[in-house]
Amino acid sequence: MIKPTLRVSVNQYFGSPRRDPPKITWSVLSIRSSRALDPGLHGNSPTPRSSGYSVLHSLRPLAPGIHHSRLYSAKNSSGVYNPLCQPSFKGSRRSSIKHHRGSLASPPLQSSFTSWSAVVVLIGGIAVYSVLPVAERFSVRSQQQTHRQTEADIDQETDSMTGESLPGRPGTLTTEQEEKLRELWLASLQVFGVMEKDAEDVKETKGARSDTSDSKKPKKKRMALFRKNKDDKTESVPSPKHGANAEDDKYGQTKEFHEALANMSPESLRATFWSMVKHDHPDALLLRFLRARKWDVDKALVMMVSTMRWRSTEVHVDDDIMKNGELGALEDSNGSDPTKKKLAHDFLAQMRLGKSFLHGLDNSNRPMCFVRVRLHKQGEQSEESLERYTVFIIESARMILSPPVDTACVVFDMTGFSLANMDYAPVKFMIKCFEANYPESLGVVLVHKAPWIFQGIWKIIRGWLDPVVASKVQFTNSNEEMEQFVPRSQIIKELGGDEDWEYHYTEPVPGENDKMKDLETRDSLLKEREALVNQYEKATIEWVQGEGDGAVIKDTRHKLATSLKEDYWRLDPYVRARSIYDRVGLIQQGGKLQFYPSKVEAALANGTKPVETSADDLD
Repeated sequence: MIKPTLRVSVNQYFGSPRRDPPKITWSVLSIRSSRALDPGLHGNSPTPRSSGYSVLHSLRPLAPGIHHSRLYSAKNSSGVYNPLCQPSFKGSRRSSIKHHRGSLASPPLQSSFTSWSAVVVLIGGIAVYSVLPVAERFSVRSQQQTHRQTEADIDQETDSMTGESLPGRPGTLTTEQEEKLRELWLASLQVFGVMEKDAEDVKETKGARSDTSDSKKPKKKRMALFRKNKDDKTESVPSPKHGANAEDDKYGQTKEFHEALANMSPESLRATFWSMVKHDHPDALLLRFLRARKWDVDKALVMMVSTMRWRSTEVHVDDDIMKNGELGALEDSNGSDPTKKKLAHDFLAQMRLGKSFLHGLDNSNRPMCFVRVRLHKQGEQSEESLERYTVFIIESARMILSPPVDTACVVFDMTGFSLANMDYAPVKFMIKCFEANYPESLGVVLVHKAPWIFQGIWKIIRGWLDPVVASKVQFTNSNEEMEQFVPRSQIIKELGGDEDWEYHYTEPVPGENDKMKDLETRDSLLKEREALVNQYEKATIEWVQGEGDGAVIKDTRHKLATSLKEDYWRLDPYVRARSIYDRVGLIQQGGKLQFYPSKVEAALANGTKPVETSADDLD
C-alpha cells in the first residue's frame, strides 16, 4: 500500500560504498513531499524519496564542516533524487563553489506565497522526521540493502528449522560440488604431505571417473601449486592460477599462504587442520572454505592454509587460548609475571562483565551470541586481550554447533550506546575473523535498538564488510521486529522479552581441568584419534582417485566421520579447558547440548551441590 511518508532507507541515506557514484547533475534544492513505496519492491520499481534538506541537515553533526549552502539534492541521469550528494563532499572546494554559484546565478522569481509554502513544507518535514522512530529512519531490511546476495548465496540460506541439511553440505552436494570437494581434498592432502602422487596421474584418474557425467565440460588443469620440478627436489610454489586479485584478497591471504608453505612443515599444517576439525565433519570444514570462495578450489585452498597459519602461529587457538582457558587466566592473574597478569586480568574482566555471552536459540535453531556494546569502553582492556576474548567466544560458539545447524545468530544490543563505546580496532578484528578465518559461520546479525548516532558509524563499518556478510545484518528496534528472528519466549528479559534469565559469570572451579594433567590417558586417546584420522585420509584418497566402489567408499567415509566426532568428545576434557558453558551445563558430557539448562543441571556439570533458593532470593 502506498502512503505519504518521509522514511529514509539507509541505502538511500548513505549510498553504496562499493559502487561508483552515478553521474550527477546539480540542481537547486527541490522541496517536495515524498512517497515511500513498499520496501519489498525491486528491479525497476521506483525508489523511495525523502526531503533532501531534512536528511542533509540531520547529517550536520557528522559533517560539521559542510556549509548550509552546500546542502543540495542531487539528481542522477535516471531522474531519481539522492539526498546525499557525495560528489560535492569529495570534490574540490573551488569547483564546487563555482558550480554552486553557477546554479544560483539567475534564480527564477517566485511569489511570496510560493516561498512561504516552501518554508511551511520544510518545517513540517523536519518536525515529522524528528519524531519518527529510529527504526523507521534507520531500517536496513535485506530487500533494501545495496549489497545483494547472488542467487547462489540466497540458495545457501535455507531455514534449518526444517531439520534438513542445507545445500552445499555433506550429503547434499551436487555432482559438480562433489568434484570441487575432491579437488580441494587432493590439494589439501598434498599440502599436508599425505599424498605425493603426481598431479597429472590424479588428473587422469579423475578424468576417467567424470567422463560420463561431465564430458562436455573442458577439464581445468589444477594443482600446479604443488607440482615438483623434475630437476629439483624442492617443491615449486608459484602463485595460484586463479589467484585472488587485490579486491578479493583484502586480508593478504595469498601472501600468508606462501609464508605458511615456506615456514610451516606439512606435518604442522596437517595437525592444525585436524585440531580445528574437532567434532565437526571434515568435509563440512573444507566446504566452508569452498562456499566462501564461490567453489573456486585454488582460492579455497589459499584461504584454508592461511587460516591454519593464523591459528597456529598468530593467535595460538588450540595450544593456548582453548587449552589454558579461564582457569589458566585466573592463575595468571594471580601470578608474578606482569605481562601475563595484565592480559589475564583484562580477559577475565570481560568474562565477568558479560560483554558477550552465548545463550539460547533463534527461530532457525541457531545458537545466539549476545554482545552488550554499552559495556565496552575504549582503552579499558588491551588490544591483545580483546582479540583473545573474541577468539574464545567464537571458538566456544563452534563447540555448540550441531548439524544441520552450522551458523550462529549474533545480537548486538545497542541499548545505551554512545560514542564512548565505539572502538574500531576490535570491530575490524571481528570482521576479519568471520570473513577470513571462520568462513560461513554467520547466519544473521541483529543490531538491536541502534541510536541515531550509529548511522554514521554503520556507514563506515558497512564499507569494510563483504557484501554477503553485510546482507546478513538486520536492524531491529522493538520486540515485534526481533520476533521475526527470535521467539518472544526466547528473548531475554533484559531486551524486553519473556525469558526470565540473566547473565551471571560462574567462576572456574578448582580441579575442573585435572584430566588435562593425565598425560598418559591423553596420549593414548590422541594415538587412537591419529589412527582414525589415518583411516579417514586413506578412504579419502580412494574416493579422490575413484578407486573401488564409490558408494562403499562414501559410506566408509561417513562412518569414519561419525567415529571421529564421538572420539573427539572422549578426548575433549584432556585437551580443552572447561569454560563457563561447561560449568553452567550448556555443554555436557559427550557433547550433549542443553541450551536452556536448569540450575540443577548447571550444578551437576559444575561438580557442586545444587543451589538452594531461600525466601530472600524470591523477594
